[in-house]
Amino acid sequence: MKEGRIMTRQAEATDSVYRVTEIVGTSTKSWEDAAKNAVETAAKTLRDLHVAEIVKMDVKVENGKVKAYRVRMHLSFKLEG
Repeated sequence: MKEGRIMTRQAEATDSVYRVTEIVGTSTKSWEDAAKNAVETAAKTLRDLHVAEIVKMDVKVENGKVKAYRVRMHLSFKLEG
């Protein structure tokens, strides 16, 4: 019986479906802050966030100076069903 419970827990952990969406975060401080802003804002409307993968980083430049840091990320969250 104990083995059955372990198998059930393993199946529950692996039998999930996630959606991946692309979001962009910005910050005037750093790329890390831009990523944090993006995840925290997304978490207000999406539940069960799983992984955020940064796919691109860039900066906004004005008059030869960095004005903003931007990160493009793929964010995955679990679909309910």
